[in-house]
Amino acid sequence: MKFVIQRVNHASVTVDGEVIGKIGKGFMVLIGVCQDDTKEVADKMIHKMTGLRIFMDEQGKTNLALKDVGGELLLVSQFTLYANCKKGFRPSFIEAGDPAHAEELYEYIIEECRKRDFTVETGSFGADMKVALENDGPFTIVLDSAAL
Repeated sequence: MKFVIQRVNHASVTVDGEVIGKIGKGFMVLIGVCQDDTKEVADKMIHKMTGLRIFMDEQGKTNLALKDVGGELLLVSQFTLYANCKKGFRPSFIEAGDPAHAEELYEYIIEECRKRDFTVETGSFGADMKVALENDGPFTIVLDSAAL
């Protein structure tokens, strides 16, 4: 599982010209699922993501977590995080989880984040989405379950 976490001042997702998800200060997270991922892997990733202390405190140090600043989450599925570009110029996506498995884990991640009392907005699984954001920093972290 891969999360690309961007600390944002605001972010939104649009599908067919309609904004379907919008947040203020928080994390815009692209989520990639591979076939071997499980709910246990998702739980580890959620724990790590929501605990990241990457917001500034009064001294300008990155000491505050999402909860500390009342941050929100915009969670967007993105199978292309598993693009394999080793051979040729056309990426292969065979490492990405099949859509049914990926959607199940994506929905699980959304619900688990909501259970932790975060405001959670989402994209639309499998849709052609337009994502807009103002990255704060910029500050971007890539979490890969293979490295946790």
